[in-house]
Amino acid sequence: MGFIPIFLGVCVFFFLIWLFNSVYVIKEWERGVVLRLGKMRPDPKPAGLQLVFWPIDVLTRMSLRVETLDVPPQDVITKDNVSAKVNAVCYFRVVDANLALSQVQNYLYATSQLAQTNLRSVMGQFELDEILSDREKVNAKLQVILDQDTEPWGIKVSKVEVKQVDIPDSMQRAIAKQAEAERERRAKIIHAAGEQEASAKLAEAAKMLQTEPAAIQLRYLQTLTEIGVEKNTTVIFPLPIDILSQWAKTFGGNK
Repeated sequence: MGFIPIFLGVCVFFFLIWLFNSVYVIKEWERGVVLRLGKMRPDPKPAGLQLVFWPIDVLTRMSLRVETLDVPPQDVITKDNVSAKVNAVCYFRVVDANLALSQVQNYLYATSQLAQTNLRSVMGQFELDEILSDREKVNAKLQVILDQDTEPWGIKVSKVEVKQVDIPDSMQRAIAKQAEAERERRAKIIHAAGEQEASAKLAEAAKMLQTEPAAIQLRYLQTLTEIGVEKNTTVIFPLPIDILSQWAKTFGGNK
């Protein structure tokens, strides 16, 4: 009679151990990959309360949330032979839990190494000016290459961003001189364009004054009015050029 209670107790104890190792709660952002006697089941377990047959089945949780990968600074040489240090950030997520577990031992480490390698190679295909001014083009090319390389692992690379580009001090000074020269060039062009427009307007005004001789006299009087408003002690009396030319002819004829 004493053996049966002991046997039942042992059975309950082992049943509890089996139940503890067989019941899993899968979170909403997780999927459970099941290996049954070493063979992977085709469909991972969805979110919720799931039961597997331990020890025949072994369940591994795989997160489907977006992972943020900080790519450390890499020494690169651009297409125009400028050495620089470039770092980036990569956003990716697991889209196929079975592939992420079976095709690569550690998908986080593998993606990190792949991102570092492609960052160095892609930066060598662009000139420094393109890297600094056209980041979207560089980021798009990095994203496409990484996405194609990680697709067999069940990984989807959604975005790659180049964060910082460190260049030598000598190159920074050269870029500053180039920008300063460019600003001076634009200033000279704008000044020359202004002079050209002003000369054209003066030529038009001269033609109009030539057609109406009385207009020059009105312009003289207007100038005197403007000078008088400022209460200057100097008084300017405009003398028409026509009078001077007439005097010169008269005196010349007398001689």
